Parts: sequence; C-alpha cells; structure tokens
Amino acid sequence: MRALVIVWLFSGLRRNEIVRLRVGCIRWHPGDDAANGEHKVCLLDVPVNKTNTAFTKPLDGIVGEAIAAWEAMRPPQPLWLDPKTGERVAALFCHRGRRIGAAYINQVVIPLLCRKAGVPTKDVRGPITSHRARATIASQLYNAKEPLSLFELQEWLGHRSPESTRHYTRISPTKLAKSYADAGYFAHNLRAVEVLIDQDAIRTGKAATEPWKHYDLGHGYCTYDFFDQCPHRMACARCAFYLPKASSKAQILEGKANLLRMRQEIPLNDAELAAVEDGVAAYDRLVSVLADVPTPDSYCRRR
Repeated sequence: MRALVIVWLFSGLRRNEIVRLRVGCIRWHPGDDAANGEHKVCLLDVPVNKTNTAFTKPLDGIVGEAIAAWEAMRPPQPLWLDPKTGERVAALFCHRGRRIGAAYINQVVIPLLCRKAGVPTKDVRGPITSHRARATIASQLYNAKEPLSLFELQEWLGHRSPESTRHYTRISPTKLAKSYADAGYFAHNLRAVEVLIDQDAIRTGKAATEPWKHYDLGHGYCTYDFFDQCPHRMACARCAFYLPKASSKAQILEGKANLLRMRQEIPLNDAELAAVEDGVAAYDRLVSVLADVPTPDSYCRRR
C-alpha cells in the first residue's frame, strides 16, 4: 500500500498505467551514488498506454526506493496476462495471486488516505480521483522555478500530442504575478528625474514669488511646480517656466552650494520616453505633436 500510494502521488501516471507496472520497472540514474544509497533520480519504465508506446520517465528517488522496498518483500506471484500487449508478465502490484483492479485507487486508496488525513473526498474541484495527482504534479512541474517546457512535459506525461498537454499547463496565480512584476510595465514608463531644491528661497520666503523647485531635463530646467502633471511636458522650449542650461540664471543656480538634490519618479508616456532615450529626432517629433498644446504659463496668465 505504501509503494502504491507513493507511485500514485509522485509518478504522474494514469491509473491504468499504475496497475500494469511490472516487476523490475525501476532503474537508477547513472549519476546517483548507488553505493551509498543516495538516489536523487530514478527511471521508471512505463508500459504501453492508450496514446503512446512504452517509454521511460525520470522520477524522484523516493518512488524508486518505495518500489524497491516492496519488491524485496513481494512474495512470488503467478504471471498475469497484459491485455494491451498479450504478454504474460509479473505485475508489480499483485498480492495473493490477484492484481489490483483499475478502480482500486479510487474506491480504496483515496478514501483510506482521506480518512487518515481527516479531509473530505470532495472539494471545490469535485471528487478526488486518481487523475488528481497526475494533474497536480504536471501543473507543479510547469510552474516550478526551473519549469519543464511544454514539449518536455509532453514527453514526461506520455502524450502523443502537445494539445493534450496544454490541459495541464494552467499558469498558477503566483507565477503569473511574478511574470507580471518581472515584465516591469510600470517601471518601463517611470523615469527618475533629478530635482534641485533651492533651500535659500524656502528659508527666506522667496519661494512664494520665485522658483524654488527645478526639474533637470538634461538640456535645461523646468521651474513649473506641477511638472509631472504638465500637458506640455518634455517640450519646454516655448514655455516661460523653462530655464535653458546655457543661460546665466541656470549657471547661477548650478553654482549654489546649498542646493538639495533629490530624485523624483515621473510617469512618462511612450513618446516622452523616446524623447528621453532616443535623442533629438524623438524630441522634435514630440514638440511637433504638442505644438498646439497650451503651455503652463498660458494657463497662469489666463488665471
């Protein structure tokens, strides 16, 4: 029973494949240290199934150890006729001359495990059946930190077509959230702009009538307090709030020793982002688009 449960939970086999496993179906991976009993990966020979020929799949060493422990104590049993191949074979899960039936996992093993664990045999997805373990481990392998690809998972599950495998490749919310965060959508549209704070203007009260906050645009400074909300942002040359770096005022500002330098994240759209990253041509395109957009100083004059 212990070997059967472990095979069901960790092998990702169909129930028909489990009941038709043969004695000697486990081989150890050549890279493992078998002499010290350290087996990380075992190879399981899977018999012919409804969609594929016989194949071999890698499994965690715990499966091989459980099967080996059962084979060591399994009493001699009569051979059994495999209906798929017509061969007489030694069935792995056979006791007192009888092989376990196809319904044994659903009708005996799962209710027994649920009773011992104190959990119901049904959940929001419906009754817990032998297929649940196969679907769960397939989904975990696809959503792992180093996941199996669709075609690798297809080989591991023994599917003939990748379309069958797609039913098991539902992306978990955790992986989807990580992928969304890694995509950096908001980070792509945010740029940190250096802001110069004139502390003298604030301390002396001149901030009420003179600029005290300057956004460094590279080619000049914007002195508009609400730069991040400005509809004419990044195309500042025709705005009265714009202070070119070549001007004497800008040189005096940069020469002040008491400036507080900080960085502020500003959301930029694609055109503004291109103007920052791609240079003069993108900047000229942005200026032409904003040619008819009023500048902040025109708003102020109207008010």
